[in-house]
Amino acid sequence: MAGTILVLNGPNLNLLGEREPAIYGSTTLADIEAMCRAEADATGHAIDFRQTNSEAEMVDWIQQGRKGLAGIVINPAAFSYAGYPVLDALKLVDCPVVEVHISNIHRREEDWRKDTIISQAVTGTISGLGATGYALAVRYLAGR
Repeated sequence: MAGTILVLNGPNLNLLGEREPAIYGSTTLADIEAMCRAEADATGHAIDFRQTNSEAEMVDWIQQGRKGLAGIVINPAAFSYAGYPVLDALKLVDCPVVEVHISNIHRREEDWRKDTIISQAVTGTISGLGATGYALAVRYLAGR
């Protein structure tokens, strides 16, 4: 294997496919995981795919993977706006990190959605490309 890419998903993303389909689409988290695995498999990378509604668990996962990963893809969801512990943990990793948002957070009605603090610690951000953003993030990391 060429390395492992950790794909982390924050709160309420376990309900993708049911949750506000007009905003997030009908793709489920299982569909996204399959897309990520297909991208990674094409380059010999492994995927470690996880979802949590707990900020503490997200921090633990980031700390566990802070060294030796090929990269991290993170959709912090609501942790984007007040998840300072997640931000601090991401600042400790030694690999590239791509932040993904399914919707275009800059076009959302609520102003607070536009200001993700997590962007301070990431290599790049993909926003508004739907579930495809995950596959693009994995492709980028696998090609580094």
